[in-house]
Amino acid sequence: MSHSATDNEDQIELGRDENKAIRQRSLRLLGSLLSPHKKALAIAAGLVMLSSLGQVAGPWLVGWTIDNALMPLMEDGDTGPLTFSGLTYLAAAVIGGLAAGAYIRQAARIAQGVMYDLRRRVFRQTQRLSLEFHEKYTSGRVISRQTSDMEALRELLDGGLTGVISSMFLMVFIAGTIVFTDLGSAGILALAFIPSFFLTRWFQKKSQLFYREQRTASARLIVKFVETMTGMRAVQAFRRESTTERDFGNLSNSYREAFLKVFSINGRFQPGLVVIGNLTVVVALAVGAWRVIEGDLGAGTLVAVLLLVKRFFQPIQQIGMFYNSFQSATAALEKVSGLLAEEPTVVEPKNPAPLENPRGDLRLSSVKFRYGSGPVVLPHMDLHIPAGQTVALVGTTGAGKSTLAKLVTRFYDASEGTISLDGVDLREISTDDLRNAVVMVTQEAYLFSGSVRENIALGKPGATDEEIVAAAQAVGAHEFILKMPEGYDTEVNKRGGRVSAGQKQLLSFARAFLADPAVLVLDEATASLDLPGERIVQHGLQTLLADRTAIIIAHRLSTVAIADRVLVMAHGEVTEDGTPEELLAAGGTFADLNQAWEDSLV
Repeated sequence: MSHSATDNEDQIELGRDENKAIRQRSLRLLGSLLSPHKKALAIAAGLVMLSSLGQVAGPWLVGWTIDNALMPLMEDGDTGPLTFSGLTYLAAAVIGGLAAGAYIRQAARIAQGVMYDLRRRVFRQTQRLSLEFHEKYTSGRVISRQTSDMEALRELLDGGLTGVISSMFLMVFIAGTIVFTDLGSAGILALAFIPSFFLTRWFQKKSQLFYREQRTASARLIVKFVETMTGMRAVQAFRRESTTERDFGNLSNSYREAFLKVFSINGRFQPGLVVIGNLTVVVALAVGAWRVIEGDLGAGTLVAVLLLVKRFFQPIQQIGMFYNSFQSATAALEKVSGLLAEEPTVVEPKNPAPLENPRGDLRLSSVKFRYGSGPVVLPHMDLHIPAGQTVALVGTTGAGKSTLAKLVTRFYDASEGTISLDGVDLREISTDDLRNAVVMVTQEAYLFSGSVRENIALGKPGATDEEIVAAAQAVGAHEFILKMPEGYDTEVNKRGGRVSAGQKQLLSFARAFLADPAVLVLDEATASLDLPGERIVQHGLQTLLADRTAIIIAHRLSTVAIADRVLVMAHGEVTEDGTPEELLAAGGTFADLNQAWEDSLV
């Protein structure tokens, strides 16, 4: 056998093992979701059995009445058997109907309980995962997990699962009743079941393939929509509306075609079952009528058998249709279980070291870093930042400045070496303590839906109104807040649409001031501001940096001027280190950058 053939077999085997692992992972997730509802599931099973028995009892009682109640009534005028069968039929119908209603309500409670648990798990997991995951996993895919995938699972649990369990019980009870009533008719039903089985299997295989296509098309459509809406400013700025509309149209067409494929097999499956069911009734009627004439079968028994045979094929159709929902939900469950199986790359310490009254002394020792399996970004970094010092990082794009900020804030862990705060390795500090001690303010001053007060209070949940106002006053945001329609209670639109870029940045500074961290990292915090806007935040920035360790990443050297120390970075290494005045006098890279910046202002 050639090496290529062997490699192909190995790949096929790996694919099978991977699919098996995915199925097992999905089943474990489903089991963990259903486990808290064991008692409710047992009650639901009892109710569906009672409902199915009530449905089967009707045709059987009709046959019994014809054979055993009509003759006494016609011969002797005895109404007792007919009254008994009528009351029994009424009781069976009432009990079956009540049981069916109770089962539907019970199943709905279970389904909603499962969905409530799953939604919370997915949301909790997306917050638990490290920044590395969110930088690789697009927001559209996360939204797809919480929307279309959840909807597919909800449809399965709310309706599909309820129907298929009821259908399976009903089929079993119908078959058992026919066997008990007339073994010959049961043989006809068994023969008719063979083509029904193969038709259903064909439907299942086709629907599995087409539903996977439909789920993939749906996810791509959602991702494209979210990315377009998120990047609408760029779309409109570069006049890409026609291009994005064409791409979205193509994805919508793929989604439409995937749905049409599903409906095309439905259009063959359902009529096929109807034809098989009707032919079975015809055969059962013909054979049964002949046996009634011969005296081998009672007329009532024949009527009961025909009613039961007719009902037998309805559950098969429901089970086949359920497989559609099942395939869609299975694909969704696989994706959701995959998301829940992701592990954070930044791990919470099992026995965190205490960090009391942090001073902000930072030290990087022999730090080396790469993103995943990519190239090395920081080849070797030894750096000490004493407590209370303001350090500015400057350099060209890709020099490693933002990477260093992510390591100091422990959004990523160093590939090699250690980063310590007040002598404690960041890996040994609990996330709560670290986030209280180290705060990052980014270029995008993100404001959440809610009031100005609530947005500032994110820096310190539970802060008093006096503390919130004091934080705003400290950074120079208090005056413009008071001029807003409702002051601190003014609702901000999504992404802070009611305030300017400079005002949003001041609010983010107030949030950071309220948090009162020992270490503050500003990653291009003024990059999106124009010069007037930058002047607005300069005072707030100086107040914010007072008496704390600060790392400022900035291209604008006006921001760098307030730093005690400047580090010039290139290719992940520090090439210059000193005060702004020392580096300007040395005439190196920093001096060149400063001159270029001054020339740009002319």
